[in-house]
Amino acid sequence: MQYRSFSQKTLSRRGFSLLELLVVILILGILAAFVAPNLIGKGEQAKRDLVCVQMSNIGQALKMFKLDNGLYPDTEEGLQALLKNPSTDKYPNYPGAPYLESMPKDSWQNGFGYLKQEEVFEVISFGADRKEGGSGDAADIFFSQCKK
Repeated sequence: MQYRSFSQKTLSRRGFSLLELLVVILILGILAAFVAPNLIGKGEQAKRDLVCVQMSNIGQALKMFKLDNGLYPDTEEGLQALLKNPSTDKYPNYPGAPYLESMPKDSWQNGFGYLKQEEVFEVISFGADRKEGGSGDAADIFFSQCKK
């Protein structure tokens, strides 16, 4: 008989009380309140950082292009010159393989823009709004402004 009452006591103590559950939920809520503000907005910054990494790869390919051919591709030839020789007469030292296997897209699945002025080039992403200009998360991203 004594054994049975001990068993009933342990069986009644198996679950959590409502108060214990409320305390756990309160603690989780407080933790979320401290952590959530630090995570919000990091997704867009990560996309912008990835664009800079992709631009860096394109920039390295453009520098190799210049080493082989003596100049960067013209604005009209664009980044496609890294995939296929635009002119065998103008670029006789173009290697047999392209400088890039394929042209990457930015974090918003758009192509990169390219502009050559004198001996300087610029690679551009139009950002989240996919239009020229913009501000904040929608601002254009320029290779020259990325941290190197």
